[in-house]
Amino acid sequence: MTVVLEGRGLARRFGGLPALQDVTFDVSRGEIFGLIGPNGAGKSTLLSIVSGMLRPSAGSVVFNGHDITGLGAHRVCRLGIARVLQTPRPFMSMTVLENVTVGALFGGRDRGGAGAEGRDRVRRILDLLGLREKEGASVSSLNLQDKRTVEMARALATLPEVLLLDEPMAGLDPAEIDRSMGLVRRIRDELEVTIVWIEHVMKAIMGVAERVMVLNYGRVIALGRPTDVARDGQVIDAYLGRA
Repeated sequence: MTVVLEGRGLARRFGGLPALQDVTFDVSRGEIFGLIGPNGAGKSTLLSIVSGMLRPSAGSVVFNGHDITGLGAHRVCRLGIARVLQTPRPFMSMTVLENVTVGALFGGRDRGGAGAEGRDRVRRILDLLGLREKEGASVSSLNLQDKRTVEMARALATLPEVLLLDEPMAGLDPAEIDRSMGLVRRIRDELEVTIVWIEHVMKAIMGVAERVMVLNYGRVIALGRPTDVARDGQVIDAYLGRA
């Protein structure tokens, strides 16, 4: 499985969104791929294009050898790419279990979510993400971290091959960040899900991602191993204003 994005002007500027230019990269099966850059660099725009929430004006998105450029978000999800947004958007009036079941029933590649296999999948995800004891709780009663975890569980219930994460650790305290880092690893290892992950918590992204791409003003300025990227002069300039 490979996700490939290529082409000049991958997305035109739309309102306050940045234009992406010359953004070309691939993500391989089982990889944890980090995406970093200053605010406004185009990171969330890029995930919106991959997930089908935005249509690019040029370039292409290729998934498992098929061009999926411009497909709607529901079609992209059913092909095996799920996204977790930066701001949680669970169904607040529903329980944790109901939220995750929605993903199994309607979101993904397997339409058998109502059967025993779907129920087993939901239970396994709840256990993996530490939500089993809260499955009967209304999502509206949960804290921020738990709401984000519910969002992640619902996305995983769609059986994705690729999970797109948009700053899942924003606003968390150090202990919560450590737990979340372990969770990202377990999702990849135990569910065999490829992860593309935007994050501003450098401890997390540098400690977990295997490769990191840096965007600045819509352009790729670095791509490689976290240790190499952290020493790159352009990356230091983008974050600190000087090399």
